[in-house]
Amino acid sequence: MAGLDRRTFLLSSTAALAAAGLPARTFAQAAAASVPRRGGTLNMLINPEPPVLVSIFQTTGPALVASSKVLEGLLAYDFDMRPKPQLATAWTVSPDGLKYSFTLRRNVRWHDGQPFTSADVAFSIELLKSIHPRGRSTFANVTRVSTPDAHSAVIELSKPAPYLLKALSAGESPVVPKHLYASGDPLGNPHNNAPIGTGPFRFKSWTRGANIVYERNPDYWDNGKPYIDTLVLKVIPDAAARSAAFETGALDLGGENPVPLTDLPRLTQLPQLAVETRGYRFLEPLAEIDFNLQHPILKDLRVRQAIAHAINPQVVLRTVAYGYAELSPTPITPASPYHDAKLAPYAFDLAAAEQLLDAAGYPRKAGGVRLNLTHDFLPYGDMYRRQAEYVKSALARVGIDVTVRSQDLPAFLKRVYADRQFDFTSIGVNTLFDPSVGVQRLYWSRNIRPGVPFSNAPHYSNAEVDRLLESAAIETDENRRVALYQQFQRIVYRDLPILNLVAPRMVTLANRRVNNHTVSAQGLEGNLADVYLSA
Repeated sequence: MAGLDRRTFLLSSTAALAAAGLPARTFAQAAAASVPRRGGTLNMLINPEPPVLVSIFQTTGPALVASSKVLEGLLAYDFDMRPKPQLATAWTVSPDGLKYSFTLRRNVRWHDGQPFTSADVAFSIELLKSIHPRGRSTFANVTRVSTPDAHSAVIELSKPAPYLLKALSAGESPVVPKHLYASGDPLGNPHNNAPIGTGPFRFKSWTRGANIVYERNPDYWDNGKPYIDTLVLKVIPDAAARSAAFETGALDLGGENPVPLTDLPRLTQLPQLAVETRGYRFLEPLAEIDFNLQHPILKDLRVRQAIAHAINPQVVLRTVAYGYAELSPTPITPASPYHDAKLAPYAFDLAAAEQLLDAAGYPRKAGGVRLNLTHDFLPYGDMYRRQAEYVKSALARVGIDVTVRSQDLPAFLKRVYADRQFDFTSIGVNTLFDPSVGVQRLYWSRNIRPGVPFSNAPHYSNAEVDRLLESAAIETDENRRVALYQQFQRIVYRDLPILNLVAPRMVTLANRRVNNHTVSAQGLEGNLADVYLSA
């Protein structure tokens, strides 16, 4: 499946769903065009519970989902990643690619009544550049954001950034109110947990471990929207309980594989439920194993190579992802035009793994155990737990005794990115719409930033990789850009700071009474202003 292009994969996925007895039509296709009905409460799954509700310094999926209902970006995107107006109504790019000029929407107010202006945009771009895990590279070439007037903002660059117009969504690059963030530590700002934005929903309450409640913003700039009165983001950690909630109607909507994939055929036989496979073009997720390169055992390339040879990517594809994925041995997924299809997954070869471990000085001892490692997994859905369990069983065959450790999301992020008290970890990242935004942060030495989630977790540093990434980020010739990224992929494939496994293909589960939940490339990370409930 690794060689499939995106269109072929989606077509084959639709066929697979049909073969499994799932409805042939997606929910979006099935929904009849009608006049939106006002009112009602939408109960949507958020899994796991986000650490914060503002994504100005967070890239965890739940934080992006929660943030984008309240805060907005300059742009939104259609299914083909073409930009659409949000807080910006028009934009131009100078011929040299060094100046992006935005006309901002008028008569927009923050939820506390203060006017939205270009000063908020300039402040937010600078903040993203300094504290956002991906913003450090996305906006690396920004020299300043000028504000000719209250409704104009101009992003000025020292070098081109050919991906920039695709990076300005609400979740990825939220605009925050300068008057509430300009003083004090932005990471500790109380509005990170009680956000004030310009979006269609206002924050009402957060009951930890239970739900986040938003209510309709009656003063939203898009007159008449949103249509629903209340949006409840429900926290349901247990997978079986999530499936039951969809079955009983306690949940109306959930994305990024909200239930175990083995439950999908049964649930979608229910007349009230349907599947949507669109809405993930912005994310491009990737499942991987990150190694702590400062670990006394895992800093040895031979040990990392042995682990790679002991893990069968076909098993990950079939039994961890249940076939809802593509093999992706490189950090740039097959859906990207920059993917290097010549690089195959590490061969599943137990004999080679044994030889590498012997050469590294870890012979089998009494009982057959060579060494002991602890494996953490990202507590996001169920896939990474299943991956961790498979890693444990796979490595036992070559004499590596693995202890799988679980924790909640804040504890996981603190352990891996702040305290660095981990050996290796099963994790998922979003590689996004361009490698400069979604991939560079994972391998760039300047993104070794303790405490910043989903940055360079291995603490990998390679001067040639830095050069290639920095060159590709400003290269406007597509052929040269492809060549740069393919060189990059070959080096990190060899150095193996991260073992890339599969690119999951996510599904959204929805009650058929929920209309217009997926209308863009952002899917449920959109603002849900268009959602309405049938009677």
